[in-house]
Amino acid sequence: MKKHIVVLTGAGVSAESGFATFRDTGGLWEQYDVNDVASIEGWYRNRKLVLDFYNSRRAQLKDAKPNAAHLTIAALEKDYDVDVITQNVDNLHERAGSTKVLHLHGELTKVRPENGIYDRTASEAEVIDVGFGEVHPGDLAPNGSQLRPHIVFFGEAVPNIEKAIDLVEKADVLLIVGSSLSVYPAAGLYRYAPIECPIYVIDPKPVGICDKRVTHIEDVATRGMQKFVELIK
Repeated sequence: MKKHIVVLTGAGVSAESGFATFRDTGGLWEQYDVNDVASIEGWYRNRKLVLDFYNSRRAQLKDAKPNAAHLTIAALEKDYDVDVITQNVDNLHERAGSTKVLHLHGELTKVRPENGIYDRTASEAEVIDVGFGEVHPGDLAPNGSQLRPHIVFFGEAVPNIEKAIDLVEKADVLLIVGSSLSVYPAAGLYRYAPIECPIYVIDPKPVGICDKRVTHIEDVATRGMQKFVELIK
């Protein structure tokens, strides 16, 4: 039976693809107020601003390509049973070839009715894949509701967190790539790994995990993934 590797990824895995992150220096939080473009209150206050913001992000994503880290994670499937849990809303893991990807914070290329339910198992028919296209005020779902980004805004629950916990609890190896582990509830997922499960963290910055199971690979995602592959051979 193949070892089960669970990979938790954050913004750092996509940064080398030229896809702007939120928290780094020069990131999107310095250009936009999170309360305006990424909160449920911001959505109800100014739908056009929020829709325009995510339209521009989809346009940026169209030009981004999976980098070596995405490709190496996908290639792990040749020898391991791999589940990817990502905090990212881009589709670079899928485009790199990963076949099992769980999005914690939503998907940029999808929209749903404003009055819809996020849980994809309950509302798959409501989720619409718009690819890299634009969505504007007045664009309505089949139920007559305004279409909104298929994104978990600040102020909303993270419905897929329970699925993520289930995956981590069954991991033989937990790999964390490019995550600052500062955004909850995702930041606490590593605590659900079995006691005998080794944890690898790839990040160029110090990590705030005090756990003897942790091996810190202090590097960017692309080089760090190569080091990880060597370590688990």
